[in-house]
Amino acid sequence: MTTSSDAVTTALADARAISATGADGRAPWLTTRVALDRPPHAVTRAELLATAHGVYEATVNGAPATESVLNPGWTVYESRLQVQRFDVTEQVRAGGTETELSVLLARGWWNGDFGFEGARANYGDTNAVLAALTITFEDGTVQQIVTDESWTATDSAITFATLYDGQHEDRRLAPGAPRPVQLAEIDRSTLIEQSSPLITRHESRRPEKIWTSPSGRTLVDFGQNLVGWLRFTVTGPKGTEITLRHAEVLEDDELGTRPLRAAKATDRLVLAGDPEGETFEPTLTFHGFRYAEITGWPGELTADDLEAVVVHSDIRRTGWFESGHPGVNQLVENSIWSQRGNFLAVPTDCPQRDERLGWTGDIAAYAATAAYQFDVNDFLHNWLLDVQAEANLPPLHYVPFVVPDVLKLRQGGEDPFAEQAPAEVPTAIWGDAAVWVPEALWNAYGDLDRLRAQYPGMVLHLESVERALSPSGLWDTGFQFGDWLDPDAPPHDAAAAKADQGVVATACLVRSARFAAETARLLGEDADAGRWQDLADRTLSAFTAAYVQADGRILSDCATVYALAIAFDLLEPTLREKSAARLAELVREAGYRVSTGFAGTPFVTWALSETGHIEDAYRLLLEEENPSWLYPVSMGATTIWERWDSMLPDGSINPGEMTSFNHYALGAVADWIYQVVLGIRPAEPGYRRIRIQPTPGPGIDWARGAYDSIVGRIEVSWQTTTAGLRIEATIPEGAEAEIVLPGGPSHRVGGGTHTFG
Repeated sequence: MTTSSDAVTTALADARAISATGADGRAPWLTTRVALDRPPHAVTRAELLATAHGVYEATVNGAPATESVLNPGWTVYESRLQVQRFDVTEQVRAGGTETELSVLLARGWWNGDFGFEGARANYGDTNAVLAALTITFEDGTVQQIVTDESWTATDSAITFATLYDGQHEDRRLAPGAPRPVQLAEIDRSTLIEQSSPLITRHESRRPEKIWTSPSGRTLVDFGQNLVGWLRFTVTGPKGTEITLRHAEVLEDDELGTRPLRAAKATDRLVLAGDPEGETFEPTLTFHGFRYAEITGWPGELTADDLEAVVVHSDIRRTGWFESGHPGVNQLVENSIWSQRGNFLAVPTDCPQRDERLGWTGDIAAYAATAAYQFDVNDFLHNWLLDVQAEANLPPLHYVPFVVPDVLKLRQGGEDPFAEQAPAEVPTAIWGDAAVWVPEALWNAYGDLDRLRAQYPGMVLHLESVERALSPSGLWDTGFQFGDWLDPDAPPHDAAAAKADQGVVATACLVRSARFAAETARLLGEDADAGRWQDLADRTLSAFTAAYVQADGRILSDCATVYALAIAFDLLEPTLREKSAARLAELVREAGYRVSTGFAGTPFVTWALSETGHIEDAYRLLLEEENPSWLYPVSMGATTIWERWDSMLPDGSINPGEMTSFNHYALGAVADWIYQVVLGIRPAEPGYRRIRIQPTPGPGIDWARGAYDSIVGRIEVSWQTTTAGLRIEATIPEGAEAEIVLPGGPSHRVGGGTHTFG
């Protein structure tokens, strides 16, 4: 059987990886020019296969080979390096009797000094490209142009480019005489067909406001915290230097750059003085920003002069929501924009500071929300294969904190987790991503083949946890992040949560073991199913004996432990009712302000609404005082914040070293909004059967929305009136749905539009 990896390896068999060192660190252009074997009109197809250690941009006869950017993206390079395929037939035909193939090469994720705390983590020192252009003519003959030692190198005008620090260009610099390239090494065994969506430009935004700051600097507000870069065309004298600095927020009416930590997020352009104008678009970097500071602009800067380009992986929007509450509508939009900005190559924690890593805990919390808002089937499946690949690299054998785990390659600084988390120690929630993300994808898409491919990652995680359990059967040993970013934790100690870490971890293990057992049954792995069900049962018994009292109280008595116990179905009915009452009591005692972190936040509204405390759930959602979901909205947020109070009420930035304004994890409540407030739920995996079950509550009197499921578009709208509740639902043709009315009967319906009330 020929695999896709075999296919790309075969297609690139005659190619050699090549590299070049640019003068003074400049990004090199690698080029070849070859005569066509037949006239250009005889070309029936031309396909470029390429990949790199670094990031590359290919042109064929001066035209871009693709609209995508930052190829080949980021994977576990040690074992999975994606190869891209581009149809360049028109570019080859347009080139006459010769074809010129050029590749611009830069550092990207390969050796861009990644990581925080001065990690300077790199996969290698040398950037290289491997490519083959295959041209098919109408007579059936084939000509191939491959990277090899015959290529030459010149220098681009790009003097510096990294993802954290930005891109610098000096247009005055000449490319220099062509020089030989060097042969390099790219391990062919790592090559795989492109499996994740490409990274592309999606839209552009003009400035909403341009003004002068108190210090005399020109500031620009694009009205939306986004991810990408600035693009403009400008005319000015030779030697004019334009500097662009980026930030998500303002502080003291100046650019708020402290949250960037060591990331410079600065682009520079030195003009050549071309009277026809010079276009600048720094496509070898990206920034997270709403505001920009522009210095050196020749003349007066206007809103027509520049635009912000929005960049992320090419995921398709699938979910929409609108209601009678503007704050909730903005919260949902903030979740959408945070997913867009952080689904760039991998699901990252944040897109702006010296981090931008695939933190596993963030996506474990957010995966269900992500799968409603966008089609993430390919994107997250590819990442889950990376989770397996990374965890299987020695010496790990457990799910690391970040995937790809570039932090293991750190060359400097101190590892902030070295003492707390030695090798062979898994962590709850973060490690549970190997189970919870497949669960979210299974519920959304119902793809058994992909679940089968993801199952080994579940096994690896659970086996690593089994080794970490204490003799009591509890997961109460080793390092844990716990209920990370509990709002009551000190700014400089995000792990200092109210919830007992053993309670959190042990509860998470029960959930993960149960879904692994369900997966094994679906796959026909009966022995495994028994093994994981036994682990779940034993762990639940240990949890109940150690942590749950007869009156329903749970050790550490805070909202998170009750939310997990209820949402994960860890309590028998009598205890569940008592624990739910205690959870509602705690929520009310907190004045409906949020008191949960990463562990509890995705589940606290679920735990309330599923136990009859719907009013408390709505009041918790709609609270606007800090900490709450709507507090950032009241402060003008356009994305989800990392901390409940990333910006303090006085407009100052939270003093914690770790403060992002684009961090999707705490936006996981959107899943509850979609499924409970709007009422669109999968009754079976992949929406093979659909449940429409809106649950209105105080503060929202109407809602409408849609979800483009794999069986078709599902639409729901509802409104409360003096006569009661009116629901309208549109079900895809060929699908079956159950419409559940609050406190009333349920109705089974087929495709079409159905109205009740």
